Amino acid sequence: MVLELYLDLLSQPCRAVYIFAKKNNIPFKVKSIEMLKGQQFSEEINKVNILRKVPVLKDGDYTLEESTAILLYLTRKYNTPSHWYPPDMKKRGRVDEYLAWQHSTIRPSASKILWLKVVIPLFLGHQVPPEKLQDAIEDLTISLRKLDEKFLQDKAFIVGNEISLADLVAIVELMQPLGAGWDVFEGHPKLLEWRRRVESAVGKELFMEAHGRILNTSELKNIRIDAPLQAQMKPMLLKMLK
Repeated sequence: MVLELYLDLLSQPCRAVYIFAKKNNIPFKVKSIEMLKGQQFSEEINKVNILRKVPVLKDGDYTLEESTAILLYLTRKYNTPSHWYPPDMKKRGRVDEYLAWQHSTIRPSASKILWLKVVIPLFLGHQVPPEKLQDAIEDLTISLRKLDEKFLQDKAFIVGNEISLADLVAIVELMQPLGAGWDVFEGHPKLLEWRRRVESAVGKELFMEAHGRILNTSELKNIRIDAPLQAQMKPMLLKMLK
């Protein structure tokens, strides 16, 4: 039975899983989920994931949630090239260190910019206070400096001379603000060069395929939100703005 991946490529973790699976020639079937249309609340998703989040991996009667767990599952099941998750314990420790760190730093601050500039206005019908956006930009700027100084340093990739899961997870997060028209690589030449190396390592065509929707800013800003979903999401979004 072919592997099934429930994905929305507007989601950073979904893009990481998609790129990894395609780059490593893992056979899979995409089950497309559009979260901005509320499809994560469908009965189909509830049957495979009561958390109602993506990505989700379904391998026969086995299901797995959380992108990091899915990526590690794929490395082990399909014996992917060792540079993704190195057998050397010190290098593997660096990958684990970055994956643990980014979840409470890069991920929330980068995704928040898209939410504040695009998603929340789509649902609420008005722009958010500029100071909220400025706070998110400042938080991300701090995280970018730590990514540069602590993790990347003077190396080609986070772990050394080859791409790893750490780089893949990092790049999809840093592409997210581009959907809001904010280029995190501007003014950061070392990060820009690293981005180009990551693109080259995964393949430019695959990289752009995975990021096509998030880079289409005009499409994002004109997505129609159904009234029932607006009503359902409004309390949570207002809480985010407090």
